[in-house]
Amino acid sequence: MRLWCQDETRIGLHVPAGRRITARGVKPIKVMAPLYQYSWLYAAVQPATGTAFWWELPALDTACFQLFLDQFGQAHADSFNILVLDNAPAHVARAVQPPGNVALVYLPPYCPELNPVERLWQALKRHLTDRASTTRFTLNTLRHTVDQFVQTITSPQLASLTGFPYLLNIKTH
Repeated sequence: MRLWCQDETRIGLHVPAGRRITARGVKPIKVMAPLYQYSWLYAAVQPATGTAFWWELPALDTACFQLFLDQFGQAHADSFNILVLDNAPAHVARAVQPPGNVALVYLPPYCPELNPVERLWQALKRHLTDRASTTRFTLNTLRHTVDQFVQTITSPQLASLTGFPYLLNIKTH
């Protein structure tokens, strides 16, 4: 039996601008071209080990979430997997049918701070912000930068980001 936490984030050409220094009481101004191209990065992380399963899909809807669940179930067919996730409409839709080796456990509504994958998304967004001048040109360039992040983040780093004590103290054997 394996415990996983799951979430997704939108990756698009509106890369976060990061912090800006201005005079006291003056809001920073940044001109942004309306670039609305994006995709969604889905991730499931095992907080105890830092093992991760990643999948990029074009939307956050029931069909895409079902595809993610099916791929996740196939990739980890050797174990029973408990997937902790939020109450996004795509997650709780009646049409969602988890594979036989996956059980869905929902966090309380409006509690993103309980999902450790949110910290992973913060790290990814920092990574993208640091490279904003080179990644914001095309969606393919942005995807390449995200892929580099996914390929280079290590299991110990993922475990450090997602290893919330309330999850690590659960006995799954």
